[in-house]
Amino acid sequence: MPRWLPRAMVMALALLGAFQLANWAFHQVIGLLVNILIAFFGALAIEPAVDWMAARGVRRGIATGLVFLSVLAAGGLFVVLLGSLLVDQITTIGRNLPNYVDDVVLWLNQTFGTDLSVGKLQDNVLHSDWLRNYVQNQASNVWGLSGAVLGGVFQLFTITLFTFYFAADGPRLRRALCSVLPPSRQAEVLRAWEIAVAKTGGYLYSRALMALISAIAHYVLFQALNVPYAPALAVWVGVISQFIPTVGTYLAGALPALIAFTEDPWDAVWVLGFVVVYQQFENYVLQPRITAKTVDIHPAVAFGSVIAGTALLGAVGALVAIPATATLQGFLGAYVKRYDVTDPRAHGPQRRRGRSLVARIRRRLRRG
Repeated sequence: MPRWLPRAMVMALALLGAFQLANWAFHQVIGLLVNILIAFFGALAIEPAVDWMAARGVRRGIATGLVFLSVLAAGGLFVVLLGSLLVDQITTIGRNLPNYVDDVVLWLNQTFGTDLSVGKLQDNVLHSDWLRNYVQNQASNVWGLSGAVLGGVFQLFTITLFTFYFAADGPRLRRALCSVLPPSRQAEVLRAWEIAVAKTGGYLYSRALMALISAIAHYVLFQALNVPYAPALAVWVGVISQFIPTVGTYLAGALPALIAFTEDPWDAVWVLGFVVVYQQFENYVLQPRITAKTVDIHPAVAFGSVIAGTALLGAVGALVAIPATATLQGFLGAYVKRYDVTDPRAHGPQRRRGRSLVARIRRRLRRG
């Protein structure tokens, strides 16, 4: 046996053990790493507001707390409005449920020639085995649901805590990171950090502004049509349409259209028409002007980034996909050199025909 073989085998076993240990440790802390990633992008989003307040004499910790209170107030308002809408709808459905059951039974008897009665159906449902098993299973799942809720609350608390520290101690964190790098690398790190803050915060603030404008416009429409729960539906449309790319507008418009349909089918038609028209106005008039100084992500790129983020990290990936894409686009815009495209073939046939027409006019003017 060669002398190096036992030593190589021991080294291979040691490397394999180290890899298994690192893999196990990574899977144990992956939840914490995902929370830190969310907190990092959250800190990037609120840091421009914190810097603005800190530049005007407010202590950085107090400024971060004020921004957090503003975000929590907006989120609480959104939850309260939608919660009131949901409770009212459930109450209405429960109050009208007997009438719905009578209508369904009457339709079945008239359509299929059956002889069903509401009393027999209630007796069969209440004394059926599947209902008893369903109630038992739901009772056994109460502890699991309670554990999931507590875990979600703890995760939200962890993300909030890290976000607060990242935003409040942003300058100290940058100094600690740059202290282990040479001066040439420090400038690059600080520049990359500034780009990330500007693009992430700018993108989210522009989306928030467009959400506010969208909510106001739809609120005016819902009030004009006397659609129930106009404030809650307007906030729903504004938030969902702006923070879910590409299909968010149509998902957001489905709920008010459905509620308007229960009042008057023509109101639902007006709501759907306004949603489509406003989407075109936003895409071609409003969004280019608002995002001109921040970052403008193409809808296809945004949709693809959400799909990729969902495939990698699930719902968390979908949440941070667009800010990450905005930051990456900012890096490419800062570090990749671009050149003017002079070849007319790159502009399509319409542009080429326009260029050729302009060239002919110029030639005729020169001859004249």
